[in-house]
Amino acid sequence: QVQLVESGGGSVQAGGSLRLSCAASLSIYKTNSMGWFRQAPGKEREGVAVIRAGSGTTEYADSVKERFTISQDNAENTLYLQMNSLKPEDTAMYYCAATWVGPNWRLFEAWRYWGQGTQVTVSS
Repeated sequence: QVQLVESGGGSVQAGGSLRLSCAASLSIYKTNSMGWFRQAPGKEREGVAVIRAGSGTTEYADSVKERFTISQDNAENTLYLQMNSLKPEDTAMYYCAATWVGPNWRLFEAWRYWGQGTQVTVSS
């Protein structure tokens, strides 16, 4: 069983930045991929970003491209999401996910393990 613990959420004004962290209980190399999702009240959980554990290749949702950056620290088994130029529509609970089982990384059912989430609130 993989345990994922997110941290770094909080409240920030529009235009501000936050960095989310996700501490994993196993080596990132054993997960094949890790990702970040978010879920706003009344909406479905949506994929924000993914990173392939071996190659470091990344993909982003169109809504966060050029504002968010996903990265990993293999030595610390930690996943990060740097969020810049935050907008009120970025307000959501953010979740870390591990082990992509396919096919579409943007979907909830494509991932095996989940963290409990960290809240991000962006005020205008």
